[in-house]
Amino acid sequence: MTVNQHLTTFHGMNVVTFPEETTEAWRPPAEPVAWRLAIEPWDGDESFPELWDRFMSTVDPSTVTAVVIGQWAEPGDDIRSAIVIERILQARDKMPALTGIFLGDMISEENEISWIEQSDVTPLLENLPALTELGIRGGDGLVLKPVRHTNLRTLIIETGGLPREVVSAVAQCDFPALRELRLWLGVHEYGGNWRPEDLEPLLAGAKFPSLRELGLQNSDKQDKVCELVADSAVVRQLTTLDLSMGVLTDKGGEHLLSLTHLTNLDLTHHYLSKEMRKQILQTLPPAGVRVILDDPQEPDHYDGEPYYYTAVAE
Repeated sequence: MTVNQHLTTFHGMNVVTFPEETTEAWRPPAEPVAWRLAIEPWDGDESFPELWDRFMSTVDPSTVTAVVIGQWAEPGDDIRSAIVIERILQARDKMPALTGIFLGDMISEENEISWIEQSDVTPLLENLPALTELGIRGGDGLVLKPVRHTNLRTLIIETGGLPREVVSAVAQCDFPALRELRLWLGVHEYGGNWRPEDLEPLLAGAKFPSLRELGLQNSDKQDKVCELVADSAVVRQLTTLDLSMGVLTDKGGEHLLSLTHLTNLDLTHHYLSKEMRKQILQTLPPAGVRVILDDPQEPDHYDGEPYYYTAVAE
């Protein structure tokens, strides 16, 4: 499974793509929108810096609340997201309303998730104090340093493999206003080399007092994730827990039976047995937990051995 659809909404608004060509008669929508900026990497003549300059001279930058960044270069050109981050930061005084950024809205037809060339995203958090939502897709070259940000409410990082340095940095960040955090941890083959101790500061909860929605998703170690979360301090303050997209088996499912205080528990894309699914549904929904549970995945078999896979990898 891959990412096969661009964002249609972001930051509470519809996503509208800034057109490849703009005439004097062109006008932006009257209602607030999240602007999607992406070049045509193969057939287009416009570079991302040229696209950005045209956007800034066509749309009133003081009205821009959210930007969704798609393709910024042709895949394989070794042009990383720093080219985007630099433009955003250079324009920050002209964009006082900017509070939402999604970096890397690319689908598999454009670029596989693990090939998206990211960079150090820390400057966005260091230089945009009004930012309330940050989304990132792609883990190749992704860097984040521990930082304090008092207004960030949503942080989403989608990868086929999240480097342990980034997992550790997120866990060590100080985000007192953060309400939603989602990490696609991924698989070791594509850089998902995190260790349980990397998550400990996050699971302790002290630096995330406002956290209510936590997603630790898309991991080939989903059973261990369940064990860590179920025994953590932070889980007691959550209303929504998303453990979807990973290699979740009965071993992990057993740890979830005590989470009767939750409002929502997402377990889609799993390998739970019929018996464990029955246990979960007999225990949690009667306690008021909305459990999202689809049919189990079927493992592939190679040389007679089962192979379990996450929802998104390459």
